[in-house]
This record gives sequence, C-alpha cells and structure tokens, in this order.
Amino acid sequence: MKLLRQNEVDRWQRKLVTLSQDCFYKVLTTEQKARALKGQYNFNHPDAFDNDLLHKILKNIVEGKTVKVPTYDFVTHSRLPETTVVYPADVVLFEGILVFYTQEIRDMFHLCLFLDCFEEFSGTCTGRRDLEQILIQYINFVKPAFEEFCLQTKKYADVIIPRGVHNMVAINLIVQHI
Repeated sequence: MKLLRQNEVDRWQRKLVTLSQDCFYKVLTTEQKARALKGQYNFNHPDAFDNDLLHKILKNIVEGKTVKVPTYDFVTHSRLPETTVVYPADVVLFEGILVFYTQEIRDMFHLCLFLDCFEEFSGTCTGRRDLEQILIQYINFVKPAFEEFCLQTKKYADVIIPRGVHNMVAINLIVQHI
C-alpha cells in the first residue's frame, strides 16, 4: 500500500487518497471494551466493523463529496472525537482484512486486490506476558478469523498478489494500472 500511495498525485495528476478499514471499528459497549482490554474481544470478526458507516462514507466519496473519517484508538479501544477530512479523489485505496466480506461494500470497488500474505506468527516481544498475550490473540482470534472470514473473500479479487508487499513485480504493475 505504501508504494501505491507514496505520491499524493501520480504522473497524470490524479488525486489519490487511502483509507483503512481500521478506522471503522464499532463503538464498543462497556462489556465489549472490558473484554478488549483483556485481549478477549475479536477485532478480526466481520461484526467488529461499523459497515453502515463505512458504506455511507464510501458512497459519499464515490459521489465526489468531502467526508469525515473516524479515528480509532487501539489503546483505549474507542473512537476519538477527532476525524480525518477526506476530499474528493480520482483514486481511493481502501485496505483492510475484511474489505471484501460485505457485498454491498465490495460492489463499490472498481478493482479488487487480494494481498496473499498471511504468514504464521513471527513476532518478537519484550516479555513473557506480552508474548503470551499475543499468542492467545493469534490462536483464539487472528488465525481462525483469517481462515473463516478473510480467506473466503479471496474469490472476489480481480487480482491476487502472491507474497503480498514483497511481490514488487505485481505491485509495480498495479501502480502502472492506477
């Protein structure tokens, strides 16, 4: 994504913006927030996203309107009052783990790319507790959600990019296409 968005204006002077599905996590209830703070809430499930708001904002962008995109705080697991103003653009790059999951949203895209880059857990942590927490999250939420929800959306992609961001040939072809 970084290579695709590194220039705000490409060689044809088109305006480009990027959005992340991470901005559209739902506002959590008190109970959900308590579970999230303990690492027991599944942020990798389709129900974790506010798809109504996401659809509304994408629709407005497609219609050439200026929008305010929410800001999500991963430390407090809440939406911040601050928003990001997104102006009309010729190209909108929208990235996220489940962007193709909902048909209503998927149908808004002109080109669907699936970066096939899910790799086994390979993180480093600074303490046993951190590593333990990350492994619990991975085993209980990340890997099962990838297999159940994300992987099945691969069939909706126009282009599947093996090796994800490490496949510079494919990335450069996409950059030229855009």
